[in-house]
Amino acid sequence: MADLKALAEAVMKGNQSGALELTKAALSDGDPVKSILNEGLIGGMDIIAARWKKNEVYIPEVLIAARAMKTAMALLEPELVKAGVEPIGTFMIGTVAGDLHDIGKNLVAMMLKGAGFQVFDVGIDVPPEKFVEQAKATGVRLIGLSALLTTTMPGMETSIKALKDAGVSAKIMIGGAPVTQAYADKIGADGYSADAASAVDLAKRLTA
Repeated sequence: MADLKALAEAVMKGNQSGALELTKAALSDGDPVKSILNEGLIGGMDIIAARWKKNEVYIPEVLIAARAMKTAMALLEPELVKAGVEPIGTFMIGTVAGDLHDIGKNLVAMMLKGAGFQVFDVGIDVPPEKFVEQAKATGVRLIGLSALLTTTMPGMETSIKALKDAGVSAKIMIGGAPVTQAYADKIGADGYSADAASAVDLAKRLTA
């Protein structure tokens, strides 16, 4: 059996080549793909997320850990499909119309992938009708709306209304620098989180 603790460690350190080699070794040793995913890749990202919440690491460390995980995931994904391993949830994320910011959105998307979610990133400047179209096409259970400007926050309200009017039953989360829990309550969102690590916790709660 391969050393999955070492794989988790490689992810935490952002060691791309190490994460890739250890994933290859685990697959050739016949380790269950679900264990490689959960104990190795997700195990490493979970620790990074917990450290980030405590301000023990910063965004650059999170980004390089996520990149190491992504490298190893490219190798693991076909094996997960073959083994019939299901993601823990499906999530669509995008920045609302008029807003071109994507760093926060990308970080949330990476952290969610790191937690075992299947993520559909629909990009930036997304109009309400595109959220509706993509929600119906993907059948996701969760939708994340991001805004970084107070001037684009109303786009969250119009997007939520459009999704609900279209009969989309997915739970909707919102986030971004100017966004608050009070605003989430006001516009009928199912949840709000202040940072990417909290967004993962919220997503897990909403899919439970």
